[in-house]
Amino acid sequence: MNGLIIVNKDKNLTSRDVVNEMCHIFNTKKVGHTGTLDPLATGVLVIAIGKALKIVDHITSLDKEYIAKVKLGIKTDTLDITGKVLDTKEVNITNEDIDKVLSSFPHDYDMEVPLYSAVKVNGKKLYEYARNNIPVELPHHKVTVYSLERISDIKDNSFYIKCHVSKGTYIRSLINDICKNLGTIGVMEELNRTKQGKYSIEDSYTLEDIKEGNYKLIPIIDALDIPKVEITNNELLKKVINGNKLENIYNYPEFIFTYNHDVIAIYKQDNNLVKPVKVFNSDIDIDSNSN
Repeated sequence: MNGLIIVNKDKNLTSRDVVNEMCHIFNTKKVGHTGTLDPLATGVLVIAIGKALKIVDHITSLDKEYIAKVKLGIKTDTLDITGKVLDTKEVNITNEDIDKVLSSFPHDYDMEVPLYSAVKVNGKKLYEYARNNIPVELPHHKVTVYSLERISDIKDNSFYIKCHVSKGTYIRSLINDICKNLGTIGVMEELNRTKQGKYSIEDSYTLEDIKEGNYKLIPIIDALDIPKVEITNNELLKKVINGNKLENIYNYPEFIFTYNHDVIAIYKQDNNLVKPVKVFNSDIDIDSNSN
């Protein structure tokens, strides 16, 4: 089995829990996810199986859409409702206040990575510093916020937002920054990933669905929205399977070589040549093909 399955992750499961369950369902160790969701979070978790593990980086790099619940007036060490409470504050925020901040929020900015994350500093994961009470300077990285809007009225100091963001955006940190701009404190109370690239929650399946055989496997060739070049002769097929660099006669920054409409390799430009990014193990017997 080779391809992607879009899982609708339940709350209180880690992404690794989902991978382990998929390994059990399909009796294979060749399973991986394409973007961590915290146990608190639900929604789209794209799972790669078999040869599709080779395209995990491509899927992970896709932008994402979330619906999140913001709780004002509380601050925790994890930036979400599950953490240790560090501070509380009286809140007097209106819908108009929120809309003003969201509408003026920067499109691109340097986001501070949350302390409770797996990002490494000097070879050690940040959450390891946190758990051992070791001071550490939090790194920043550039993220893009494509859209950001309030989708509910504020009630009991809580409201929902919908956001479309780039890879690497921590919604906990985004909410923390929104609250700072509101002149208050707050945490992420709920999180639902509704989309990753072209993969929507409407196209996802629960683990129970998958156990019952109710799911769709997305073939690798359909998973990548980059140009495809069909191989029509054995000489080229042999070179591609062997991972050779080729003369750049292809007008694409990155593209897929296919044979009989099956993915053989992903190539990208390298000056006057094109070179392989990923070559998929192929069972093709080149000598038996006479084309």
